[in-house]
Formats: sequence, C-alpha cells, structure tokens
Amino acid sequence: MVAQLAQKTYTITEYLEIETQGEFRHEFINGQMIPMAGGTTNHNEIITNLCLLIKPSLRQHKGKIYTENVRLWIPEYSIFTYPDVMVMAEEPIYYGENKTTVTNPIALMEVLSNSTRDYDLGRKFEYYRSLESLQEYVLIEPEKTLIMIYRRNNQKKWLLDILDTSTDILQLESAKIQMLLSDIYEGVLS
Repeated sequence: MVAQLAQKTYTITEYLEIETQGEFRHEFINGQMIPMAGGTTNHNEIITNLCLLIKPSLRQHKGKIYTENVRLWIPEYSIFTYPDVMVMAEEPIYYGENKTTVTNPIALMEVLSNSTRDYDLGRKFEYYRSLESLQEYVLIEPEKTLIMIYRRNNQKKWLLDILDTSTDILQLESAKIQMLLSDIYEGVLS
C-alpha cells in the first residue's frame, strides 16, 4: 500500500515568509505553494529582448517593466504569481510593506512552455482577467514565430489577435509601444 502525503495549506503570511527565505519561487493558489518551473535559454532570450525593446519607451511615460522575479497579487482569487513580464503605466501599487509584489500591471506577458502552456492559456488567464488595470495579455511561443495577444475592449470583452510572421508588429496599445517580431525573437529562431 502506498501512503499519500497530506498537502499543507499555507496562510498568506506563511507563504510570504517562506518566499523571502527560500531559494526557489512558488506560486500561491488556494493556500498551496506550487513550485515554479525553470526556464530555457529561448525563454530567457525572449524575456531579455522584450525588456530591451520596451524599457526605452516606458522611460518617456514614467512606466515600469518587471520580470519574473517580481510577484503579482491577484486579490479576487487570493493568488500570488510571477508573470514573465509585467508592464506598468505608472508607479506600481504594492501589496504590503515591501517592494516585491505589485498589483496594477497594464500588460502581462508569458513565454509558453510545454509544462505551463495549458495553465497560461486557461486558468491563469482567468485569474489575470480579474485585474481591473490589465488591458493586454501576451502569450509567446518560444520555438516558433507565434504571438497571441488578448486585448480588453471598451465593453470589457477580450479580443484575440494572432501574429505569426517575423515582419508582424506587436503593438502594446496600453503602453503605446510597437515591436517587430523579428526583434522579439532575435537570437532565438534562425
């Protein structure tokens, strides 16, 4: 007979304390701490390219860009997560007393992987949609030229745009930024 281990349920306070002391990052969902998967070089290259392309435009508007080491608090679901890239239109609004968790992104970006694809396209998008500040959600395939961007329109409906050629331009309308897909995938796809 195989004994099953009971999963411990954590409070938000316990989770935040463990995250400050731990060497690994975890999402926090329904009291459970879920380990974050490691990334590939393609994953990292795309995130670096996005930061290099987005940051200069944000400086003009006093916006901010944060990567996968800054947490996002989603209050409606009591979830902490680490998006690959978060774009802020203004100064961040923080959860709590420190500067490790933000609450007000206008755009979120996730580089897909085999282990996270279904979650990023499904439940995670459901959680993200609950954020009032969020206007765009961008999903990037790391192994081929394919970017899906969901935009919230004036009727609060989410519309999908698919970009799949290197000459397509990804427009972050919320931040007034345009990026050529070939620049996003530089050093990734040949």
